[in-house]
Amino acid sequence: MPESAGSSGLRALLDENVPLPVVRWLRIRQPHWEISHVPELGLRGCSDAAVFEWAQDNGCAIVTYDREFGPPSNFEGRQHHGIIRLRVWPTTVEETTHALSRLFGQMNQSELEDSLVIVGQNSIRVRPGNQVC
Repeated sequence: MPESAGSSGLRALLDENVPLPVVRWLRIRQPHWEISHVPELGLRGCSDAAVFEWAQDNGCAIVTYDREFGPPSNFEGRQHHGIIRLRVWPTTVEETTHALSRLFGQMNQSELEDSLVIVGQNSIRVRPGNQVC
């Protein structure tokens, strides 16, 4: 279910592996979201742990292709504001925006917050809750 108009937006941090055209597209597609991009923040080259900490300190969900944000062993037991893990191939702008469009068509913002969402080529898996598991 798409998000209703007029509600407050999600704060999202897009990892450096998300191309700038996807960042621009997302800013247009979700204008009510507050979107940051790792390179714009001076965090290029920082560890996943540093990106994770920045996102948590600033109340942001993370959008990434990085598989390190998905396994149970990484950040286990850590509270977070949401992780959207993109599992599309090839990792082109077109495939990524198509996958995100499917996600926005099937889930609303409240379902994304605090959940681990894995967006595959043809599937969307959600692990609700406030921990990576």
